[in-house]
Amino acid sequence: MRGVVFDGKQVEVVDDLDVRDPGPGEVLVAISAAGLCHSDLSVVDGTIPFPVPVVLGHEGAGVVEAVGAGVTHVAPGDHVSLSTLANCGTCAECDRGRPTMCRQAIGRPGKPFTQGGRSVYQFASNSAFAERTVVKAVQVVRIPKDIPLPSAALIGCGVLTGVGAVLNRAKVDRGESVLVIGTGGIGLNVIQGARIAGALRIVAVDANPAKEAVARQFGATDFLTSTEGVKDLLPTGADHAFECVGRVELIRQAIDLLDRHGQAVLLGVPPASAEASFLVSSMYLDKSILGCRYGSSRPQRDIALYAELYRAGRLLLDELVTETYPVEDFEKARADAEAGRVARGVLTF
Repeated sequence: MRGVVFDGKQVEVVDDLDVRDPGPGEVLVAISAAGLCHSDLSVVDGTIPFPVPVVLGHEGAGVVEAVGAGVTHVAPGDHVSLSTLANCGTCAECDRGRPTMCRQAIGRPGKPFTQGGRSVYQFASNSAFAERTVVKAVQVVRIPKDIPLPSAALIGCGVLTGVGAVLNRAKVDRGESVLVIGTGGIGLNVIQGARIAGALRIVAVDANPAKEAVARQFGATDFLTSTEGVKDLLPTGADHAFECVGRVELIRQAIDLLDRHGQAVLLGVPPASAEASFLVSSMYLDKSILGCRYGSSRPQRDIALYAELYRAGRLLLDELVTETYPVEDFEKARADAEAGRVARGVLTF
């Protein structure tokens, strides 16, 4: 079968990939569509260290082909969206409703794939850039069949992370002000999460002025090409600032632009060794700096919720899919993503 494999030096679309059958508590999914996220690119450029060779991709949707023993919530033929969280469901963090913090799900990559007799790693317990993948049952969420699979694919990372950061981590409330730095796939979902939450002022910042129209479509009330004009719009600062790029100077700006009691939420991913600075004295005004892993999501609940919000016309998905690419055109999709020409490109199988 076809898949996108990174061997540590180059990325290649191969056609000799195999995946094992699902074991107990696992599901085999035929991938129909998968979003190309910057986290995939960050594995390739070394920003996110990961063992190789590895099948990339972590934002996908498809159709269940087979289930292992004990799996009852999905069946062959179901349309599903996949999460990256292979959480155990039984540890203290899972029991407290914090599956993103499950210690059994971080730093333990499996090898369900083989290529030419060698084992190949699975990225983010998912590997959606393959015609088929095997995941834990807890990662598979059934969705209505009337949701287009290229759109449904984006729920599993971009929507969970961006909307989840607003609703689950920051808990933005009605009438509050939100600053969003970076309007790529994550930033757009932060914007629409803020709109859904009832934020009164949503200021989007992106160096590319061509992104203004789509930012406003998702819910931005204002658009700037730098943070210099934020104080003109929000004289006392923002209640919430989301950094969605992953640059330390922008993290500093997000913190500096907070109002009293404001929260800066870090969603962009800088290099693992990056350090950021802030004025300690400013934090005594009840300000907070919040890390956020995967939108502090509970995928079985949140994916189903976002699917229904989409069906109700309140959550935008189709508009996120800037362009679709056959998997054979991965290099074009990668170049478009790296150049910022697309909010979210989607590979199709």
